[in-house]
Amino acid sequence: MSDEEIELVLLDAGEKMEAAVAHARREFSTVRTGRASSALFERLTVEAYGVEMKLQEVASFSVPEARQLIVTPHDIGNLDVIEKAIMNSNMGLSPSNDGRIIRLNFPMLTEERRRDLAKVVGGMAEEAKQRVNGVRRQARKELDELDGVSEDDVRGAEIALDSMKDEFIGMIDVAQAQKEEELLEV
Repeated sequence: MSDEEIELVLLDAGEKMEAAVAHARREFSTVRTGRASSALFERLTVEAYGVEMKLQEVASFSVPEARQLIVTPHDIGNLDVIEKAIMNSNMGLSPSNDGRIIRLNFPMLTEERRRDLAKVVGGMAEEAKQRVNGVRRQARKELDELDGVSEDDVRGAEIALDSMKDEFIGMIDVAQAQKEEELLEV
């Protein structure tokens, strides 16, 4: 029974750490790199049909060129609210509306802005690492609270837990390095 309980604690911790890494990757994708990507608008909401909706629910996106994104509303009546939401998003983009679609041209990022965005990504990575460490602490506490488990079994589980934590933090580091490389690419 005690081995099963330890396995459950480790499995749960692994799932939570994996979720923290996935969340970090999603966060990284929202940082603008000078390339057109609909991921930048995942958090953007618009007021359509009297309710707040995600932009992706009221429009579709296409990328005809590396630095251009086209937003096509499902309902032309939402064109103005979509354009307004993009202008108010503080992404530094100027939407161009032709009455049917919105074109967004992504300007080249300045070196200073690239470095600032790399720092933002670093902060996001640090938060993700803290989440992973928090999961490790919680799992360690759960291991200590298990009844009928030998100290050797708990020590072995701690080693597995630390190894798991290091692996997931390594994944965050790799994702951060990839995003920073993408940001600093001219």
